[in-house]
Amino acid sequence: MNSSELGVIGDAELVEELSMLTTQTARMRARMADIMAELDRRRRRAPGHPAARR
Repeated sequence: MNSSELGVIGDAELVEELSMLTTQTARMRARMADIMAELDRRRRRAPGHPAARR
């Protein structure tokens, strides 16, 4: 969506879009935190060993 499209959309639609993007961002951040925590657990479990298989 570009700036010219935003100008023709009503306030309610803009708020709904912002809410959806905020929710998606929160989910992505939570998923990233989960993945980083899992990688840390794997590194601590096998120090000195080659990287775990993907």
